Amino acid sequence: MSAFVISKRDNGNFKFSFASRKGKTIFTSIACREKSDCEKIIETIQHDLESFTFRKARTGSGKYFFRITRGGFVLATSRKFSTELMLQKGIDQFLKFVPEAETLDFSISEDVFTEQ
Repeated sequence: MSAFVISKRDNGNFKFSFASRKGKTIFTSIACREKSDCEKIIETIQHDLESFTFRKARTGSGKYFFRITRGGFVLATSRKFSTELMLQKGIDQFLKFVPEAETLDFSISEDVFTEQ
């Protein structure tokens, strides 16, 4: 199952990423000051996906990536893909699995998988 994963950055801000069913990160969000901001963006993506735009781009070295925007504001940037076909597969996978993706919160503690 695909998942949104909320985590905390070293500077105290929060971010979320979307991971494929195989565990590969498809994209990572912008920095959010509050965890609730991440949760709101995730909820909006899951329930109002039509209001977001995917903008495809290339790096100077020829890798492909996309940005997720809403109202002209960039909310997330994808990982780099080696081909345009792989880029499209990443977008298609996101669109297919986002409605039932679960949200995992790893921001509470760095020791998510502590020994008991």
